[in-house]
Amino acid sequence: MAELKRKIKVAVISDVHLGFIGCKAKELNRYLKSIAPEILIINGDLIDIWQFRSYYFPKSHTRVIQRIFKMVSDGVRVYYLTGNHDEMLRRYSGLNLGNLELDDKLVLELDGKLHWFFHGDVFDVSMRGSRWLAKLGTLGYEILILLNKFINFFLELTGREKTSFSQNVKAATKRGVKKLHDYAITGAEIGADNGYHVVVNGHSHIPEIKEIETDKGKVLYLNSGDWVENLTALEYGNGEWKLVWYKNLEFPATWLKVEEGDLP
Repeated sequence: MAELKRKIKVAVISDVHLGFIGCKAKELNRYLKSIAPEILIINGDLIDIWQFRSYYFPKSHTRVIQRIFKMVSDGVRVYYLTGNHDEMLRRYSGLNLGNLELDDKLVLELDGKLHWFFHGDVFDVSMRGSRWLAKLGTLGYEILILLNKFINFFLELTGREKTSFSQNVKAATKRGVKKLHDYAITGAEIGADNGYHVVVNGHSHIPEIKEIETDKGKVLYLNSGDWVENLTALEYGNGEWKLVWYKNLEFPATWLKVEEGDLP
């Protein structure tokens, strides 16, 4: 199976939200199974501690953690950068366990360009107010995901196209927030001030690659999206970044059913 894996220099995932009912863990497991990166960067919110329920942590979620540790044991350098949903781990920032490093930010030089990786919640205006209000919004998001699953079940039965309530709501509400405080632009400007050429975030669940013009020049801004709705990752190889969508990937038929104990 090793020959089926795509060799890449760096892979970036974020906003997996293990422990949350909307997490697409099976799909992420297949994606991770299909790549052989030199470096894997988990850019925040791997585990959703805010929404963690002792009665809900399926085997598919456990397998993602097992696969990440398998990559570590196989020699992949793994950086786990904390986000707001797993912020409890920030007290351990700087912890190094062989090929696994836990931190809240990372600077890497790739092909002569300085890259700044961090989750992005520090620039989100909605996170600067009450923490309880942010958690309340997360609870509403969970309810919306459950409602969406119910509606999409009936849409599939009638042969109609699925919809995403949460993406529609976020698209409507985040436009107003964006006008007040665009953390992508803020991150790019601070990145430029510190001499970084590339800024890589998660947090917004909006996958994108775009150039941002600052007073000190252009900065490449990247967002790895999420594994709740978009199912996206960033990959770096041959001197360039690309955004990878799970829906556009092809896997061997034997991979499409995740068996118990499946790790190779």
